[in-house]
Amino acid sequence: MRWLRYTIDGNTHYGMLTDADKVKQVVGDPFQGYETTSTVLKLEDLRLEVPVVPPTFYCVGLNYVKHIGAEGMSIPAKPDVGYRANNALVAHGQDVIMPADSKRIHYEGELVVVIGKKVKNIDAGQVKDCIFGYTIGNDVSERNWQASDRTFWRAKNSDTFKPMGPWITTEADLRSMETAVSVNGKESIRFSTADMLFGVEEFISTMSRYLTLYPGDMIWMGTDGKSPDLQHGDRVDVSLTGLGTLSNRFVKEGAA
Repeated sequence: MRWLRYTIDGNTHYGMLTDADKVKQVVGDPFQGYETTSTVLKLEDLRLEVPVVPPTFYCVGLNYVKHIGAEGMSIPAKPDVGYRANNALVAHGQDVIMPADSKRIHYEGELVVVIGKKVKNIDAGQVKDCIFGYTIGNDVSERNWQASDRTFWRAKNSDTFKPMGPWITTEADLRSMETAVSVNGKESIRFSTADMLFGVEEFISTMSRYLTLYPGDMIWMGTDGKSPDLQHGDRVDVSLTGLGTLSNRFVKEGAA
């Protein structure tokens, strides 16, 4: 099943994608409870929103070997977790705004795991039971700021720096999944999504020893390889097998 959030006539709803171009409207949401309605809408008539606004926005850093090498970092000995800010979220099809003083903007195509129920202190074997589904993220980064600032407050969390969507898919086979990123229609990287240093089960189990996870929380699972420096007008497409494609244009602030 695929869940999405959309706005129509000024109101935002959850819905289920029932066909390639049809959405069934629901009352409520998939995390707290919902009822289906008889309203069916055309996907093309809807403004897509991020598929979930998380209570807490977690992220994984340095989880793929080639990316670690490209950034000149050391391979971590254990799972490491960080945070991102909801203000940075932007939906499929919406523009990423590159601040006027930014210099080196990079994409990071990532698998996003969405939590479906409240959990604490669970074993790796229990993790699959707490996952609601999966979506696609682009962890946009300004590398000069990332190197110079004491924190990632602007390098990772500037407005629109976290495109996500277009929907949440409740079933996925991570073992056969590939992540592919294209810039202006030309593929620039492809890698096995499951080729992580620490997998989804290990990360969530480790996190749950110290943190209570809640429905709607999400964890971005990291990326591989290296991005080119993105330019004004570039379109970046992030595709994950079975999940779809997240597409966003990059626009320089103040550019004509």
